[in-house]
Amino acid sequence: MRNLATCYSEHAVKVSDSYCSRPLNKSFVSPKSIPSIQNVVTSTYKVNISDQKRLFITITWCSKLICQGFFIKISENISTPSNSRHGFHQISKIKGFKSLLLDSKGNFKVDLHWDLSTARFDAAGPNPVGGFYVVLILVDSQSALVLGDMKNCQVVENLVGGLVKPMMTLTSQYEQFTGQWNNQINSKAKMSDSGIEHEIVIKCCPEDDGPRSPVLSVYVDKKRVVRVKKLQWNFRGNQVIFVDGLLVDVMWDVYGWYFDQNGKENVKNRSGSFMFRARSGLDSRLWLEEQDKNLADKNHDRPQFSLLICASTKNPS
Repeated sequence: MRNLATCYSEHAVKVSDSYCSRPLNKSFVSPKSIPSIQNVVTSTYKVNISDQKRLFITITWCSKLICQGFFIKISENISTPSNSRHGFHQISKIKGFKSLLLDSKGNFKVDLHWDLSTARFDAAGPNPVGGFYVVLILVDSQSALVLGDMKNCQVVENLVGGLVKPMMTLTSQYEQFTGQWNNQINSKAKMSDSGIEHEIVIKCCPEDDGPRSPVLSVYVDKKRVVRVKKLQWNFRGNQVIFVDGLLVDVMWDVYGWYFDQNGKENVKNRSGSFMFRARSGLDSRLWLEEQDKNLADKNHDRPQFSLLICASTKNPS
């Protein structure tokens, strides 16, 4: 009997194999396609402090039109990434120091040091891409966590010298975009720590060589891995792709996008959402994972990552 991984791989779209996704003769990005604007990026990291203790560090970067600085949250429980600011501490200064408490009783203290004075930002997003550091010193456990590319600068070395530096694993990322329904979405993501960064492009617009009705297309590294026609019936769905040896579920909900562009006045949520979720095991099923509360602890060392993208035709509040 063939193993389950073989059966899955036969029906999944393999990004790494050229024959699995037919290359287009023309450019996969239309010159007339306008990219949506990225307003919010929220990243959640898992840190194993010890065998009995884990922490989740969530940091949110916003465009300057929404807020100044960034938001940070430290919790012992993971939560679904979103633009909600509940439980977050706002850091509005470019450089500084602040002491944070993990809970209201003051049982866990964290010293936060940051410097964004020389940070470099990509024009396409609100999060810095270099020239910065964010240091979290866990006072009780004598551990230090460092974000950014300035881990070897003298200031950071003086702060974390002699402290234990546990590994941080990116578990989820939330991105919020603003643009018209037919604007393309550009993103990048690593499905696992051992994998490479992949370019993700999402388009929802008519195709030159097809029908005039909108077609939803998802590209990974310039290869189309999802193509959905007849969105009036298929505005919600999911498909499995195979990336870096992992099964990745691609889910979409473009109800607001599709019916808004068709002039439906009763559409209140004029947005689309997309999720890319790496399965925690080859023998796991997506919806069963959500129902089994013990599965998260059972598979906590296995590769698992989720990217949630929300695109709206209105500016975020």
